[in-house]
Amino acid sequence: MKYSPGSEKSPLPFSPFKSCTVPRPIGWLSTVNEAGVPNLAPYSQWQNLTFDPPMVMFSANQYPDGRKKDTVMNAERTGWFVWNMATYDLREAVNYSAMALPPGENEFEHAGVTEQPADLAPGPMVAESPVHFECRYLTTHHLPGASNVGTVDVVYGQVERIHIKDEVITPEGRLDIPRIQPIARLGYYDYTVVRETFEMRVPGADDDARAGLEGRA
Repeated sequence: MKYSPGSEKSPLPFSPFKSCTVPRPIGWLSTVNEAGVPNLAPYSQWQNLTFDPPMVMFSANQYPDGRKKDTVMNAERTGWFVWNMATYDLREAVNYSAMALPPGENEFEHAGVTEQPADLAPGPMVAESPVHFECRYLTTHHLPGASNVGTVDVVYGQVERIHIKDEVITPEGRLDIPRIQPIARLGYYDYTVVRETFEMRVPGADDDARAGLEGRA
């Protein structure tokens, strides 16, 4: 099976594109508008870009009427957004926060999670989440699509502060990922959860140099 998505309909009853690029980390992002009302929403196009300095990105498709998502506008206007790690224990809250609410409603309250003040960002963090990045807004790259919902705003930020709860750090000083159980987005309505990890090192790699690079992250 093959097809050209720009000119042909998918021969499958459900588009396979999002199910091929998996798993995708969830950008569970909190912001605040200029009136001080918090916003919380998950984005499945989220990723780190580099580590020196640490920079991240997320992309947000526009609404059918052409409006930007609130997270994008809040980040642009306040200069900040916060990433909250989405975990299996918080899966229902993540899902509830994806609902489109009327302007001015607080998604923290709707999702049943607690607001925790950030150190630098003007908006709150999700207190129940084990890891947070406070991200300073850098720029937005606007990519027009074939429709309003296909049009996307790609937002870039620099991580200025990282918060990690002590209880998810191993005695060796690493994140205990199987304990945290991060969730990730697949295609359709499917998600996955990380409960197993394994290690592979590049043959011939210099461990000291590699550790130095990892340490700078």
